Amino acid sequence: MTRPDVSVVIVSYNTRELTLDGLKKLFDSRTGAVDFDVTVVDNASTDGSADAIAEAFPEANLLRLNENVGWGRGINRGVMASTGRYVLFLNPDAAPVGHPVDELFRFAEQHPRNGIYTGRTLHADGTDDMYCCWDLPSLRSYVGFATGLGSVIGWFNPERLPAYDRQSVREVPAVSGCCMLVERDLFERLGGFDPVFFLYSDDIDLCTRAAALGARPVVVPSAAVTHIGGASSSSEGQRVRILRGKATYVRRHWSPAKARAGVGLLTAGVGLRAAASAVLGRERSRGADWTVIWRERRTWRAGWPEVDEPRPHLQATPTAM
Repeated sequence: MTRPDVSVVIVSYNTRELTLDGLKKLFDSRTGAVDFDVTVVDNASTDGSADAIAEAFPEANLLRLNENVGWGRGINRGVMASTGRYVLFLNPDAAPVGHPVDELFRFAEQHPRNGIYTGRTLHADGTDDMYCCWDLPSLRSYVGFATGLGSVIGWFNPERLPAYDRQSVREVPAVSGCCMLVERDLFERLGGFDPVFFLYSDDIDLCTRAAALGARPVVVPSAAVTHIGGASSSSEGQRVRILRGKATYVRRHWSPAKARAGVGLLTAGVGLRAAASAVLGRERSRGADWTVIWRERRTWRAGWPEVDEPRPHLQATPTAM
C-alpha cells in the first residue's frame, strides 16, 4: 500500500452534526493532487456521533474510545493509527474552505524547515477570527489579564499578536491545533502532544517544544477553515479548562518562581471578573459567570494531573508497496 502524503486526524466529542459537516467538506475538497486519508477519533460521544460517522463516511478510519481522553491524547492515538508523511489536525468545528490540505502540503514540501504549519481560521462570514496563531504566554500578558488592560490595550495582550493581520505568510511562536499540519518525523521526535494536557495550551506546548528542536511554526494564509470554537464546551466549563491548561503550561515551561507569579496573576484576573459578575450580573460581564469560575479556582490553579500513557515515537518509515 502506498503511504499517503497526509493523514488528517479529527477528534470528535458530542459534535455530531459539526463533525459530519466538516467531514463532507473535507472529502469534497479533495482534488487528487495530494493523497490524504482521514482518521476520526470519537471520544466516547453520547450523541450518536460514532455511528453516524461510520454510516456516512465508511472511507474514514474510525477509532471508538471507551472514555473521553481529551484532545491531545485523542490526537496521539489517531496519529499512531495512521501512516501519512504529514499529519494534519482538524477540529470537528473547523470546516475546510477551498483546498487547505493541498495548500498546506505544497507549502510544507517547499519549506520543510518550518516543520509546523497552519492556515487562516475564519468566522462564518469569511473574516479572520484571529485565533490561528499566538505568541507564547508571558508575564506581560498575564498582567494584562489580571488588570483587565489586555482587553483594551494591545500591548498588554501580546499573545493575540495584535499587529499581525493573518493575511501574509509569517513565522509565529505558536499555531492553533484546530488546523495544524506537522511533519510526522518531527511529531514523533516530540513524543506527540503531552498527555498531561486534557484540553487547551497543548498546541502551544507542542510548538514550544518543537522550537527547541529548530522548528519554526508558520501561517500559510492560502489555506483556510471556518472555525466555530468551543462547540463542545459550556462557557464556564470551557474557561475552567483554559485556565487549567494555562496553569499546566507555566509549570511545564517557566521557573517555579515565575510560574507561581503567573498562576497568581491568573487568580487575580478571575477574581476581578468574578467581582464584576457579582455587581453587574452575567448579562453585562461578557457571557461567562465568573463567580462560578472563581469557586472552581482550586481545580484550575492545580492544572491538569499527570497521565501515564504511551506516546507516538519515531519509527522506521514504512516501505511503499
